[in-house]
Amino acid sequence: MRTTLCCVPGALALGLLVLCSVGIDRGGPAPPLAVSARAVMPAAALPVQGHAASAGPHAGIRPLIVPRERWLADAETYHRDPIRYADRVRAVFIHHTDSPNGYDCADTPRIIRYLYAGQAGGKAWDDIGYNFLVDRCGTVYEGRAGGVERPVVGAHTQGFNQGTAGIAAIGTFTEGTPVPRAMTDAIAAVAAWKLGLAGVDPRSTVRLVSSNSQSRFKAGTGADFLAVSGHRDGYETFCPGLALMAELPSIRERAARLQGRG
Repeated sequence: MRTTLCCVPGALALGLLVLCSVGIDRGGPAPPLAVSARAVMPAAALPVQGHAASAGPHAGIRPLIVPRERWLADAETYHRDPIRYADRVRAVFIHHTDSPNGYDCADTPRIIRYLYAGQAGGKAWDDIGYNFLVDRCGTVYEGRAGGVERPVVGAHTQGFNQGTAGIAAIGTFTEGTPVPRAMTDAIAAVAAWKLGLAGVDPRSTVRLVSSNSQSRFKAGTGADFLAVSGHRDGYETFCPGLALMAELPSIRERAARLQGRG
């Protein structure tokens, strides 16, 4: 049975998170981290690796992104295999983390540390699976290591990690759950920027090839996806929840506007 019930109602306590990210083809709770999630490094201070120059007129603007060092701090780190890169990011997959919604945004770094400990520690993955995480206040965090500007291969959508980016909304967004506008705006901003680096319209359809038969498509099978898709589009799961799935059309439109498209 290949159904992943990672996006069911009733989030568990942080130490018992049921993780939504599924994708690597192959501990315990962390102490609180006293770092404000709203304290972000100015974009000019962050490393830029020159992809926008070749992205054309619809590259989009890089949003402020909290580097992973801010949430990782002095937490225990886990063995990581050599970082893998694709040639470009052609699509993004949206997730939710299936964790509580009523958190204080100042606690976001601690929540990400729990996710990291569960995936890289408890499940022995090579790193946290998501490339980016967004909290309910609209703060964007770097997830997986390798450089936010670069097309890092994540572990978020089994069969379709190559050439895509995973953006996780921190919370649980099952049917009827309000999705904060600040969160969807931030998701749209990340999608616009990452897809713009490859000249991809967020409203377009892209062709991806499955690398793993545990996805919705057998390995080697090509499938068409919207450039901004939900996790459930590529894998049998309820993620990112019906409420967040319902927001994807407006997220695509906002991302397209941020790229300067009519």
